[in-house]
Amino acid sequence: MTPRPESSGSHPEQPAEQRRTEPPTPARKKPAAKKQPATAAAKKSAAGKTPVKKTAAAAAKSAPAAKATVQKAAAKKTAKKTAGKAVGKAPAGKKPSAGSRVRDTARTAPAPVPEAAVRPAPPEAEIAVSPAVDAGDRERLLDGWHHAPHSVLGAHPVPGGVAFRAFRPYARAVTVVSGGMSVALHDDGDGFFSGLLPLREVPAYRLLVTYEEAELDTEDAYRFLPTLGELDLHLIGEGRHEELWTVLGAHPMTHQGVAGTRFSVWAPNARGVRVAGSFNFWDGAAFPMRSLGSTGVWELFVPGIGEGELYKFEITRPDGSKTLRADPMARRTEVPPATSSIVTSSRYEWGDSEWLERRTELPAHRAPFSVYEVHLASWRPGLTYRQLAEQLPAYVKDLGFTHVELMPVAEHPFGGSWGYQVTGFYAPTARLGTPDDFKYLVDALHRAGIGVIMDWVPAHFPRDEWALAEFDGRPLYEHSDPLRAAHPDWGTLEFDFGRREVRNFLVANALYWCEEFHIDGLRVDAVASMLYLDYSREPGEWTPNEHGGRENLDAVAFLQEMNATVYRRVPGVVTIAEESTAWDGVTRATHHRGPSGFGGLGFGLKWNMGWMHDSLEYMSHEPVHRAYHHGEMTFSMVYAYSENYVLPISHDEVVHGKRSLVSKMPGDWWRRRADLRAYLGYMWAHPGKQLLFMGQEFAQGAEWSEAHGPDWWLLDPHYGAEADHRGVRDLVRDLNTVYRSTPALWQNDTEPSGFRWVTGDAADDNVLAFLRYDADGSPLLAVCHFAPVVRHDYRIGVPDDVPAWHEVLNTDQARYGGGGVTNPDPVKPEPQGWHGRPASIRLTLPPLATVWLRPA
Repeated sequence: MTPRPESSGSHPEQPAEQRRTEPPTPARKKPAAKKQPATAAAKKSAAGKTPVKKTAAAAAKSAPAAKATVQKAAAKKTAKKTAGKAVGKAPAGKKPSAGSRVRDTARTAPAPVPEAAVRPAPPEAEIAVSPAVDAGDRERLLDGWHHAPHSVLGAHPVPGGVAFRAFRPYARAVTVVSGGMSVALHDDGDGFFSGLLPLREVPAYRLLVTYEEAELDTEDAYRFLPTLGELDLHLIGEGRHEELWTVLGAHPMTHQGVAGTRFSVWAPNARGVRVAGSFNFWDGAAFPMRSLGSTGVWELFVPGIGEGELYKFEITRPDGSKTLRADPMARRTEVPPATSSIVTSSRYEWGDSEWLERRTELPAHRAPFSVYEVHLASWRPGLTYRQLAEQLPAYVKDLGFTHVELMPVAEHPFGGSWGYQVTGFYAPTARLGTPDDFKYLVDALHRAGIGVIMDWVPAHFPRDEWALAEFDGRPLYEHSDPLRAAHPDWGTLEFDFGRREVRNFLVANALYWCEEFHIDGLRVDAVASMLYLDYSREPGEWTPNEHGGRENLDAVAFLQEMNATVYRRVPGVVTIAEESTAWDGVTRATHHRGPSGFGGLGFGLKWNMGWMHDSLEYMSHEPVHRAYHHGEMTFSMVYAYSENYVLPISHDEVVHGKRSLVSKMPGDWWRRRADLRAYLGYMWAHPGKQLLFMGQEFAQGAEWSEAHGPDWWLLDPHYGAEADHRGVRDLVRDLNTVYRSTPALWQNDTEPSGFRWVTGDAADDNVLAFLRYDADGSPLLAVCHFAPVVRHDYRIGVPDDVPAWHEVLNTDQARYGGGGVTNPDPVKPEPQGWHGRPASIRLTLPPLATVWLRPA
């Protein structure tokens, strides 16, 4: 890390906010600079060792356009310089550079400069040097690969006074204004301007930049100290900056008393980085950034730039070519297909403090947890975040779901990816509004008592040439090994989880959504593809790990770090893994090692993909064949307590020819709806949390399409079959209502003591029966009947300590669209043992239905 003077950074023990926003202490007077090569115009005076008392004349000679005169006041020995404005003509069609404002001719004069600053240097044996940028620096600045532009541009003490240098392409003149002094700089060509003023130290100053059509009054971006402190740079270098979004990217701020925007980006392989945007007409030539040592971070504070400006980083690659890239840390973007980043800051005031306090009371696996999965862009097509906030919370609350799960909201270029190919990891998609608009939606859901889970995609990213792929000219976010970098299924690139800065980018991103947007949970997509080196790869297409195995040890370490960090910093949050294999310990704590020798991954919950595949396979068979597939409905209980599970009927199961949930069922329309209702009753009673994708709650017959979303017209009262669809939705509402009021259905989801089979082998009858228990031992009896016949007086074994049972839910009720075969009266146990239990009850089992009973 390159050392910097104390004034360039803050003390590492200071609070982060103070460290980043306090103006640095005034710069100390620098010693006389070492003699620099002089231009031809200055060699003569340099060779003759011109005394410093003649430097005013030398400065005037080097800037003839200024026509400045220097008068000495003998009493005070101060130099008052006046210079006529050199207003020329800029090249036709060229516009002024940005970060500036057009000068008002009635502008108030700058504050007087301290006398000491303008007092001529004493006539010691100093040698005046040329203020012009030397040939090497000039070439690097013109070609966009200067790593330290602040060491050249701006104002610098040199032998003979203070050298002022500016790089303003297309300008006709540049004038330095300080107090009552106004001096035009010499035009050195190619947009470079310079001048040597006989001052003791660098004064406060501004620049007047004259173009063909305007004169701009602006601060000089190259007079400011770095905006990042030493502690920030140390943490970035170590890959441990947990608030990375606060230091990288574009941040409006006040620095050294001046308002502007701090731009910073990690690009360690770049030869140079410049900022281009709407404020400089997308010409970054005059805005080169400086490299902050070995961290690979480039930084520039641009005064006068605020919110709403578009920008990108112009990166000079190692081979000298250039690429224009969106900011990886951008917190706001243009609406796709436009790809620019936008300078932004948040002013949102949250109103969900009560929710945040309440969510810490119970961990997710011991609380009611039923999830409505939503694709925001198509739930109600055309609605913005704020418009969704007026409809979505009310709809979800009415149906009784405890949470919504949002398919990825981070910015993505192709809508058909549903958000799973992310380019803007720190920006909510601009398709639906601003970041504060998205906060408004989350806040509205919280105020309605609904938690918000967000799909998060750290497994891969697309190859768009303006985004992360080979960001600075070489593999950076992706693995350097092409076999490790290329994702075999989606044509995307996998993150290099072994690189500490990449892990930091992703871990901080998880925290960003939870802390800045109050997200209650992250469902991590495609975990299996991260965990295995041979995922979707043939022999010879992957390289074993250091132990000879197929586990991706870097990905394991990343997931452990992410989960541990999120749970440590964000109380009440939950992380959920979409993991489709039998990896040991997905929801085990990271410090607990399992039989495989690995510590747990540290997730709170895991999608039970096995249950989903098996149960849907069973339901797809005609009832007459289900007896031969009975084990597909019971096998899940063999491993039900190996992890903390979510039972997902997600978007993936109702697209690409898989058919909607109701359409997976066999038979005619009545039987399909009956099967669907029975299946939902079984799902809500099975150990684990529930997740249902939008449209399935009202038995939509068509597959989901992101182009038009759910078929809401099915619920139009004028539609003839509206009652059929409304009945299924009414059932979902009642399932959630009874579920939330019955601790036996959620309190012991992860404890074997919370479940007992009554009968799991009645294959010929297509019957499953089991008991669920809460922490106090109070039971709920679930009986699932997947045959299209009525079974009268069907005997079920029960405990003998319950005096009577009453039916609390029956999926065959007429108001759900069923046949109305119910058990309306309390059912008393008989002393006849059955199913290995001392007592039994006799029930009427409706066709294709699930019945729940509780103690009367």
